[in-house]
Amino acid sequence: MKPRTAAVSAALLLFPLAGCGSAQAGSGSTVTVTVGYQSKTINTVTAGTLLRSLGYFEKQLNTLGDGRTYKVDWQDYATGAPITAQMTAGKIDIGSMGDFPLLINAARGRQLGKPTHLVSVTGYNLRGGLNTIVTAPDSKLASLDDLKGRKVSTSVGSAADGTLVRALQRAGIDPDKGIEKLNQQPAVGASALSAGSADALSQFVAWPGLLAYQGKAKALYDGAQLDLPTFHGVTAREDFAKKRPAVLEAFLKAQAQATAYLDEHPVAAAESVAKATGLPAEVVYLYNGAHGISTFDPAVKPRLVSALKEDVSILKAAKLTGDVDVDSFVDDRYVKKALGPSYARELAAAPAPAASEVWPKGAARTRSFPTPAALLAYVALHKDGIRAAYVPDATTGTLWFADKAVWVADGTTLLPFVAPATAQAYVDAHGGSRIVAYADALGRAS
Repeated sequence: MKPRTAAVSAALLLFPLAGCGSAQAGSGSTVTVTVGYQSKTINTVTAGTLLRSLGYFEKQLNTLGDGRTYKVDWQDYATGAPITAQMTAGKIDIGSMGDFPLLINAARGRQLGKPTHLVSVTGYNLRGGLNTIVTAPDSKLASLDDLKGRKVSTSVGSAADGTLVRALQRAGIDPDKGIEKLNQQPAVGASALSAGSADALSQFVAWPGLLAYQGKAKALYDGAQLDLPTFHGVTAREDFAKKRPAVLEAFLKAQAQATAYLDEHPVAAAESVAKATGLPAEVVYLYNGAHGISTFDPAVKPRLVSALKEDVSILKAAKLTGDVDVDSFVDDRYVKKALGPSYARELAAAPAPAASEVWPKGAARTRSFPTPAALLAYVALHKDGIRAAYVPDATTGTLWFADKAVWVADGTTLLPFVAPATAQAYVDAHGGSRIVAYADALGRAS
């Protein structure tokens, strides 16, 4: 299950901020804390966009009671690279980014004598579903094999590139020679896909879901097929953490509060993030909703640390880093202290089970259904009253828009898949089943 609000609230009550850290009281000085975040990388919202809108960090700082006045300078960036550059220059104290950029953050910090540390986790998916390879809506490409010799856009050094490399390797395709890789920022890659100058696009949240929702792309490969965790996290400068531990703990307490808010008010949180970023709320909810692709809790899970270690080889092969000492980079002391007794519970918590959901127009809550077929039956009866409908992939559990999924009819059972290749694999293994159009699936369910 996702983190329980009650557990977080209890931790915040048991560990008042006034007792944390070592800042001197009565100085009367003003301290500015600079936070780097990526508003449109929506799996970092509990340490960025949502946290900022809720004002929890500022409220936590106001309770420190050390005689100082605190101000927060929120700096929004498109990627993790400039956050790392600013951190190593001593200009950003706390930042959030994806797993591959986190490794680059660790490497650059050590290289320049300005070490940083991973202090908490934001959004994660234990199977890798945050990254997706998509093609144009009218593309004839249906599997990874079809990418041979094709132009594929990605952002080298990102988790999306890592997904591309690993997926191609598993398919027996040389990721360097088997395709023509275009190293592009997500927005540039999306434009290239639309213009036909790229045959496919491998990107991270929220680009695949956004392009699919807009009808500008369709999924080719679900990153969860790799069954390797991918995540986003919070990194802090070592010198900042040592000088102002109470401030860092205040941030992590605020992050826990934002996580509790997200869990308790997923629709309101999606609307808030959508307003701040310009992204459709329906896309935000796909990733950050009650049964979304991403799970949020600040605990630094051993499985995520292990995945981070496995990622090092991908970055080394791309000549973006040398060896990275992941164990020395990870430092969960501050989040353990910030969350208190609830930390152990969050460390052991599992993601919410996959579920089918409908977001009715004008509703402040979604409706869950026991099966995708039950969802389809509801949608068929309320076609004009549906804002969005979501279904989990039958094999990976990755949530996807029901009208963008690939549907398979197996007798009276209706099964959704993110990508055509996984749907075809199911059909090949189950005689009598077949791929059907969404309209056909609706008709069968009604």
